[in-house]
Amino acid sequence: MDHIDRALLARLQQDATQSYAVLGRAVGLSAGAAHERVRKLRERGVIRRTAAEVDPAAVGGPVLAYVTVDSTSWMGDSADSFAALPEILEAHVVAGSASVLLKIRAASTGHLQDVLRRIYAIEGVSGTRATVVLDTFFERPVSPVTAPPPPGPGTDR
Repeated sequence: MDHIDRALLARLQQDATQSYAVLGRAVGLSAGAAHERVRKLRERGVIRRTAAEVDPAAVGGPVLAYVTVDSTSWMGDSADSFAALPEILEAHVVAGSASVLLKIRAASTGHLQDVLRRIYAIEGVSGTRATVVLDTFFERPVSPVTAPPPPGPGTDR
């Protein structure tokens, strides 16, 4: 991936509805060349999907919480159980005192409490700790422009 691919990715993250002509002009390519580059980025899995960014509060999910899950057994095989709860936006197996880290959106604190009850019903879950977000300073996508280069031969990364 070169600097042009990274510039295309940065522009697409800002506005994925831009035409290939606009994208190409921004990075010094023709519309056809920009389209081909983006197609290859999709094929390689660099661009995983294209989606609209929706305001969670506007669609009934104003309460954001990060929840750590304690367990009595390995939770790495529980992805389907967590995915079955639509309020869980992300689920990560983590190292440390907890087994799983969840990102949850709920309509209210009462709704969040209901989600936590359903999490407790998952086999192996022995406890949860929720941190409710009061305000978000910012959120940002992965920056393809400032991302470090991939590790080369003989590096520890």
